Amino acid sequence: MKQYDYIIVGSGLYGAVFAYLAGKKGKKCLVIEKRSHRGGNIYCEDIEGIHVHKYGAHIFHTSNKKVWEFVNSLAEFNRYTNSPVANYKGEMYNMPFNMNTFSKMWGISTPAQAKAKIEEQKRNITGEPKNLEEQAISLVGTDIYQKLVKGYTEKQWGRDCKDLPAFIIKRLPVRYTYDNNYFNDLYQGIPIGGYNVIIDKLLEGCQVITGEDYLENKEKYDAMGEKVVYTGTIDGYYHYRFGKLEYRSLRFETEVLDEENHQGVAVVNYTDRETPYTRIIEHKHFEFGTQPKTVITKEYPETWSEGMEPYYPVNDEKNQALYQKYAELADQEPNVIFGGRLGEYKYYDMDKVIESAMKKAEEELS
Repeated sequence: MKQYDYIIVGSGLYGAVFAYLAGKKGKKCLVIEKRSHRGGNIYCEDIEGIHVHKYGAHIFHTSNKKVWEFVNSLAEFNRYTNSPVANYKGEMYNMPFNMNTFSKMWGISTPAQAKAKIEEQKRNITGEPKNLEEQAISLVGTDIYQKLVKGYTEKQWGRDCKDLPAFIIKRLPVRYTYDNNYFNDLYQGIPIGGYNVIIDKLLEGCQVITGEDYLENKEKYDAMGEKVVYTGTIDGYYHYRFGKLEYRSLRFETEVLDEENHQGVAVVNYTDRETPYTRIIEHKHFEFGTQPKTVITKEYPETWSEGMEPYYPVNDEKNQALYQKYAELADQEPNVIFGGRLGEYKYYDMDKVIESAMKKAEEELS
C-alpha cells in the first residue's frame, strides 16, 4: 500500500479542485507546488489591505450553474462586473465593443448607423477571413481594428496580426446595445476576501509541499502515490522529447500609489503599439475598496523561454501538431492524469478548469 492515493502536481485550480473532490471520497492526496505559495495563478497578495491578483486580473464568470454553486459553497462572491476601458493615446473607449464605443468613435447614436459604418469599412474583406486582421475588420471595421485591436493584439502575441490565426478573435464580443458588461455569462463576481479563501478551502485536509519541483524528484514522489495528477507543462514532463511547445509569458510591475483612486476602473487596456504594457490593473476596484492608498500592476507580455512562467499556449497549427505527439504519450500513462491549462495545452477560463477537474474526478472516483 502506498502512502497516498494521489500525488497532485500543482496547487492551482485544477489540482486543488481535484484534491478537494478526492478528499470528499476519502482519498489521501499530497500536493506538490513549485512556487513558494499555494493557489497557482489565482493567488492573491495582501498589500495595503488590498487583495492583489499577483498573476494578472482574475474575474470569475460562468454560465454553468453547477460550477457557480460549487464556488459559492467555498466563498461568498461580490457583484463585480467586468467593464474594462481601452486607452488609445489618451482617447478612452468602452469595452467590449458596443454602442458607447461606436458613438465615441464615429459620433453616431443608433445601432443601424453603427452597422452601416462597419459594413462600409469591411467591404474589402471577401470570403472567409484568412488571418486575425481580416477577422477583426470583418467584425468591427477598420477604425476600431486600427485603434483598439491591432496594437494590443500584436503586443499580446508578439507577432503581426496578419500572421495570427483568425480563430483567436472569433469570439470578440460586439454588441449593438449600450452595455459595458464584458462577459455574456449568467454569473460573475470576485470572491469576497480574494481567491486565497477558495484555495484554502479546497486544500483543507491535504498535505501541501511548496517550493518543490516534482520533476526533479519524480521517482521519489511517484513511489509515494498510486496515481499522479500532473498540471505542469506536458512537454516539460517528457523532457521536451519532441521539442518545446510555445507559450506567451507575462511580466508584472506592481506599485503602491499614495492616492485613493488612480484610474477609476479595475482594468485599462493600452491599445497603441508604442506603450510597452498591454494593461494596467487597479486591484482595489475588484472589491470596491475604499483604502487610502491604491495598488496598480502593469502587465508586459513576453516571449516564453524555459525557466519563465508559461501563461498562454500558442494554439496555432504547428504547436497543436506538436501537442498531439505529447498527448499520444500521455494516453499511454494509465497512472498519470494530465490536466489544466499547461497539462492539456489549452487556454482555459477558470470555470472551464473547474469543470474539467470535476469531470475527471467524477470519472476517477465514481
